[in-house]
Amino acid sequence: MIITDDPEAIRRLLLGVKTIAVVGCSPKADRDSHQIAEFLVSKGYDVIPVNPAVKEILGRTCYPDVKSIPQKVDLVNVFRAPEHVPAIADDAIQAKAEALWLQSGIIHDAAAKKASDAGLYVVQDRCSRTLHTVLLRT
Repeated sequence: MIITDDPEAIRRLLLGVKTIAVVGCSPKADRDSHQIAEFLVSKGYDVIPVNPAVKEILGRTCYPDVKSIPQKVDLVNVFRAPEHVPAIADDAIQAKAEALWLQSGIIHDAAAKKASDAGLYVVQDRCSRTLHTVLLRT
C-alpha cells in the first residue's frame, strides 16, 4: 500500500487495527517492547507477544514467530534489529497483515518496500505509543 510518515494515514491505521503482534516482546517490564505491548493492551488492542524464548508475556500466549500465530494479525509491530526485519516482513506478508510497523531506530528500506509492494502499510522508525498518544489523544 504505502510507506508512510503521514500522520492522518497513521491515525487511520491505529484506529482500524484490532490485533497486533509485538515481535521481540520482552518479558522484562523495564523494556520498551514490554511497556508498549502493555500500553497497547490498555488501549483495547488484542496484543500477541512474539518471542521464541518464552511461553507467556502479560498473561498472553507467546509465539515463536508471526507465522505461528493461529489467528488473523492486523499489524506486526517490530522490536528487533534491522537484520531480522526481512524475515519478519516476509512473515507479515504471508500472514496477510494489514501493516508492518518498525519501532524507533529500526529501518530496513528493502524489507519495507517489499511489504509495501505486497499491499501492507509500512511505518518505519516511529514509536507506536508516542504516535498513538499524539494522534489519538490518549
